[in-house]
Amino acid sequence: VQLQASGGGLVQAGGSLRLSCTVSGTIVSITTMGWYRQAPGNERELVARISSGYTTFYADSVKGRFTISRDNAKNILYLQMNSLRPEDTAVYYCVKIGGTTYWGRGTQVTVSS
Repeated sequence: VQLQASGGGLVQAGGSLRLSCTVSGTIVSITTMGWYRQAPGNERELVARISSGYTTFYADSVKGRFTISRDNAKNILYLQMNSLRPEDTAVYYCVKIGGTTYWGRGTQVTVSS
């Protein structure tokens, strides 16, 4: 299983970014997928996850601002991030959560104030 995240970058507070995770070796529509993040000095935290049945979970800190979704045809996982805040600055990781856990390389998101 390989997970390749992209779409990170530098954005001003209030801006938006969309992260993408290209997945190979598994099918995103039949397992639970998610996004974690890790800020400097902090532990990794679950940001959002989506089950095969489209049940979603969001961390309280991102509810109403972030949306997790997937494109079954392209086998891609997304994280739409709106109204970004400096505290959202972190390395974001795409993760296959269901069954055996796999982590992709992270993508850096930096939000300037």
